[in-house]
Amino acid sequence: MGAKYIKPRSLTWWASVAPLLAGVILATEPLHGWIGLSQTLRNFTGDVPPSLLINAGLAGIGLRGALQ
Repeated sequence: MGAKYIKPRSLTWWASVAPLLAGVILATEPLHGWIGLSQTLRNFTGDVPPSLLINAGLAGIGLRGALQ
C-alpha cells in the first residue's frame, strides 16, 4: 500500500519531497547543529515555518498517490 506513494523516478514526487526534507532539517536544527545548511535553506524558502514546509510536502505526496 505504501509503495504507491514512493516514486523516486517521478519529478512530482521529488517536488513534494524537497520541501518535506527542508522542513525536517529546519525543525531539527537544534538537534544536529547544521547551522550553515539551515541558513541556506532559510534563504531559499524565505520566512516559511518548517511546519508549513513539512505539511506541503506531505500533501503533495498524498495528492500524487491519490491521483495515480
